[in-house]
Amino acid sequence: MNGLYALKPWYADRLSGVRGALARRRVSPDALTAAGVAAAAAAGGALALLPSGWAAAPVALLLAARLACANLDGALARDTGRSTRRGALLNEAGDRAADLLVIAAFWAVAPGWLVALAACAATLPSWVSLAGAAAGAPRLNGGPAGKTERCLLAVVAAATGWYAPVLAVIAVGSAATALLRGVRLWRELGAADRAASAPYGATPPSAVPSAAATGGTR
Repeated sequence: MNGLYALKPWYADRLSGVRGALARRRVSPDALTAAGVAAAAAAGGALALLPSGWAAAPVALLLAARLACANLDGALARDTGRSTRRGALLNEAGDRAADLLVIAAFWAVAPGWLVALAACAATLPSWVSLAGAAAGAPRLNGGPAGKTERCLLAVVAAATGWYAPVLAVIAVGSAATALLRGVRLWRELGAADRAASAPYGATPPSAVPSAAATGGTR
């Protein structure tokens, strides 16, 4: 169920030179988080103000920058030893804000109720993942309609003018993503609970690693 998230290691490798340059210049990871939100806001502006077709290139470039910043901020923090709890909080808030800014731009070109529905649905996968991490499970990411897929869908809308259909796909896909993550977490946390309650000396099933142990992702 990783979807386009499976490309993250490849993408991170392509950005390694940029990451090194940012580290040498002591750029703050928090500044990258803010830059990602600004890029998402600009992409939303292009989507709302430019005609379909003409909007495709700027929306694609700006959302690529938004995803690059989302990849770089956490990696830069880890590389330079500047990972902090406040940085993690800012990263999560920034991701949600970036998502909502892009979807809010559809208000100018699609029914308001559908925009609101898609915006609410788009937050569900992250809330499920964060709840799982709070319970001690690894942080889940990826599709079928994760952050990367939602950006791609926004580009499709900008290129084609299919604003309402794209919003419907975002809403349904995000709800499906949240459901799939929830089912997986329910099973993994249940296995961890059974392992924790196994009699002393018994061979328990593999326990779920904690979010801290897996390192998580910003």
